[in-house]
Amino acid sequence: MGKTEIPRSVLKRLPGYLAYLKTIPQDGSPYISATMLAHALGMGEVQVRKDLAMVSDGGRPKIGYLRKVLIDDIEQFLGYDNTTDAVLIGAGKLGQALLGYSGFEDYGLNILAAFDVSPTVEITEEGKPIYPMSYLADFCRLNKVLMGIITVPAQFAQGVCDQLIECGIKAVWNFAPTHLEVPVNILVQNQNMATSLAVLSMHLQAQMKDKK
Repeated sequence: MGKTEIPRSVLKRLPGYLAYLKTIPQDGSPYISATMLAHALGMGEVQVRKDLAMVSDGGRPKIGYLRKVLIDDIEQFLGYDNTTDAVLIGAGKLGQALLGYSGFEDYGLNILAAFDVSPTVEITEEGKPIYPMSYLADFCRLNKVLMGIITVPAQFAQGVCDQLIECGIKAVWNFAPTHLEVPVNILVQNQNMATSLAVLSMHLQAQMKDKK
């Protein structure tokens, strides 16, 4: 299936489908329908059916999708079968935690190295190197890196983003709680923990009101 013109909202939902499909026991039914998936995730059946149709043509009326094939189709569509190399800027506690997370490999992400203005160590326990920022441009060009991960404080994020773009980076995964200004050809995905926490907090407040 092609990836052209797919809404970003669909891209955000696909990993959720994939995660659920992988939790189904191996001895369960080899088939799953859009209806079953929608009910399991508390989503609309029509929405799920449309999303799956964008990434897989394996669905059959009254039968559904062969679960293994659907998993493969979603992973291939999301690019999990192709490794993307990235660099991480900001080797503080969050940055080093991301460096040490081996689960990124399951999603086709390989963090080659981290960079920091004043590295406290030269290499992590997992063997990932941490270099001074002065090495960034040469490293990105030598390794043809196209993705950058930003884990610096908010006040430094824009400057770091500008540096990454100058180094040839085309996609940025931003963990800093700030808006980044980038050219139209650069994709920024914000991982705003403050926003996520606010959503969770509002949900809890609503639940508490319902119980009163």
